[in-house]
Amino acid sequence: MARKKQDEHKAGAPEWLATYGVMMTLLLVFFVLLFSMSSIDSQRYKAVVQSLSGSLGVLDSGTTVTLEPLINNFPSDSPTEAPTEYEEFSDMQEELQKILEESELNGQIKLEINERGLLIRFLDNVLFDSGKADLTPPAKQIISKVSEVLHDTNKKITVEGHTDNVPINTFKYPSNWELSTSRAVNVVKYMIDENDISPIRLSAAGYADQYPLRDNSSVEGRKNNRRVDMVILRSNKD
Repeated sequence: MARKKQDEHKAGAPEWLATYGVMMTLLLVFFVLLFSMSSIDSQRYKAVVQSLSGSLGVLDSGTTVTLEPLINNFPSDSPTEAPTEYEEFSDMQEELQKILEESELNGQIKLEINERGLLIRFLDNVLFDSGKADLTPPAKQIISKVSEVLHDTNKKITVEGHTDNVPINTFKYPSNWELSTSRAVNVVKYMIDENDISPIRLSAAGYADQYPLRDNSSVEGRKNNRRVDMVILRSNKD
């Protein structure tokens, strides 16, 4: 009796398994794409599109799908500003820097983007004479120029007065609390009355000597602590 030929088996995985694997991979990419679009984040959407252009086996590259490019191209969820908001602050900072250079106030007004937003720090006697809270004529000019830049944004602004720890005791300002608060309020009032900044966007606060930048034991330290901080706040800061 002739022997029956044994069925020959092809090497490797069955063809149906390869098809099934490709289908599952494509479904995975599809749901990743849906997730990225649901977050309504244009940066993430662009990252996904760019990654897919070279990751799907059906495209020119002929490679398999990998999730690594999709993840690495997403912007990081850091505690700082979102990319678009950071760019807005950077543009404002650049405009303000030009104003400072024209006004020759580079050393007396500092600009910084931090966790709160864009900080404009007026040091020492840039805005006020010693022991007073009335804006000087040069102070009014610089605030008006700064306000021109701030008209282009709808972000909220807080103005904060700070002093050194040298006591003051006058009829108008019995302590540094009254002095620091009056200075902040006068800046806000000038921005509203003379520069048409919406009052709903503004707030004022006085902190006396409670938040020093330097040690008050030195003349230079006290000079740095006497300041007015104007902060253009991030969207999630009240």
